[in-house]
Amino acid sequence: MDNRRLLLLLVFSFSLVMLWDAWQKYNQPKPAATAAVSTPQAPAPQLSTNLHAPLPVLPDTAAVRAPDKAETFTVKTDLFVAHISRIGGDIVRLELNDYKDSTNKQKDFALFEAKHQYVAQSGLIGEGLPNHKTSFSAVAGSAELGADAKTVVLRLEAPAGGGLKVAKTYTFTRGSYLIDVAHEIDNGSDKEVLAHAYYQLQRDTKAPDGESSMVSTYTGPAVYTNQDKYQKVDFADIEKGKAKFATRADDGWIAMVQHYFVAAWIPATGLPREFYMRKLEGGVNPAVAVGVIVPAPVAAPGAKVTFSVPVYAGPQIQATLEQLAKPEADGGIGAQGLPLVVDYGWLTIVAAPIFWCLEAIHKVVGNWGWAIVLLTIGIKLLFFPLSAASYKSMAKMRTVTPRLMALKERYGDDRQKLNQEMMALYKREKINPLGGCLPIAVQIPVFIALYWALLGAVEIRDAPWILWITDLSAQDPYYVLPVIMVVTMLIQTKLNPTPPDPIQAKVMMMMPFIFGAMFFFFPAGLVLYWVVNNVLSIAQQWQITRMIEGGAKAANDSKA
Repeated sequence: MDNRRLLLLLVFSFSLVMLWDAWQKYNQPKPAATAAVSTPQAPAPQLSTNLHAPLPVLPDTAAVRAPDKAETFTVKTDLFVAHISRIGGDIVRLELNDYKDSTNKQKDFALFEAKHQYVAQSGLIGEGLPNHKTSFSAVAGSAELGADAKTVVLRLEAPAGGGLKVAKTYTFTRGSYLIDVAHEIDNGSDKEVLAHAYYQLQRDTKAPDGESSMVSTYTGPAVYTNQDKYQKVDFADIEKGKAKFATRADDGWIAMVQHYFVAAWIPATGLPREFYMRKLEGGVNPAVAVGVIVPAPVAAPGAKVTFSVPVYAGPQIQATLEQLAKPEADGGIGAQGLPLVVDYGWLTIVAAPIFWCLEAIHKVVGNWGWAIVLLTIGIKLLFFPLSAASYKSMAKMRTVTPRLMALKERYGDDRQKLNQEMMALYKREKINPLGGCLPIAVQIPVFIALYWALLGAVEIRDAPWILWITDLSAQDPYYVLPVIMVVTMLIQTKLNPTPPDPIQAKVMMMMPFIFGAMFFFFPAGLVLYWVVNNVLSIAQQWQITRMIEGGAKAANDSKA
């Protein structure tokens, strides 16, 4: 009996540790053991398609960009409002129309914004070429997506010099969070223009606003290459100059990831590139810049060249990210690995199909709350035989608990004899003392994976369920679901066999309150699935316990 209770306690402890890990350590990665970041230290710029050749020195990007005071150009689409600064032609603010601010639901959520010093920058490296500090002027044109238009274009031009004319063009597409950023070099000089372009994201190192301190998700840079795969880098490692990641490749992208949202520069596959990350100075808060350098086509005298790199800036909608990851022939842009920003940790192989099922249910019922309820019921049905085996074992243990207590009183001073008598009792009654724990242990990874799937799904952000639950990604405003969950866990504890050890009994009675205290800070969608699972478990366990105990009582009566 003691061994069985110890194993059950370990199972509960494992579940507790996994949840705590999901709060505090989930997505806090160890950097990949690949090439260390370094500031490019090459001589004058020279075009190269050789990945081993030096790339040019970046312009001075060591200082944080201050909150924008320059004139901005505003572009409105069906999905967002973009504010682009005259200085550098940077995207300094991006408000997403379909998502509300985390702390003020009357305002739209801003991905790029001044508070977190979060901007998307780009520029050229080469003599006389504009960078993110150059003042641009806008060419006349529409600043709003027309009712029948598929795209809206903003063209910015840099001051001409030395016979060169340079323009930066933003193209926004209806229904898309992908923004095309193109540079045009019109070479009116008598020399070839050899240039590189850089694309970077600047951000402070603070967590997004409105994030619960009890639910920790990853915020920071990420790099993907086909060779080194998905690599996350801690802000602290960048600040200490110890960041390690793949720096050179001919594929891949660089991103800034936060809960529910991502911004990523995605150069075309086959184009040589160098990734970099660096600490910035001078900001209100510590900040970093992460980016990628790519070569530009050679602009011969009298020729004009155009090249572009898109930036995805928006929600981590898995269907959208998967579409972008497809080859161009299939309607994507070849952003292989982009869906990995929706990170399920080491249980991805389980969590990904779980979310696929959740999406499929949502398409039928049209409500994410009911989709969570139905998915939880489906998983419970899938594990019905395992749960039944566990509850039968627990019910049998309940029937022999009085005899176990009697054995403990009789042989309490002789541990070896007590264990022998207990095992003999289990054998006579055909009870496996581990039978109640092992089926539960098998199910734990599935429910932890479901936890991570719900935690990372932007689809349930701002999604209502019923009555007072207007946002499944936020805490229950009246704490009704957490209270119900504590009650259900207490009922489950009462249905379980009472441990003969008083200390173990007290520990088991404390577990509902320990879990309940943590779940008070959980998003409502996560608490909902636990409540549904607990209610179903109680119904199944109560029925099985009633049947087993009824049968045991009938057997005892017949013997009497």
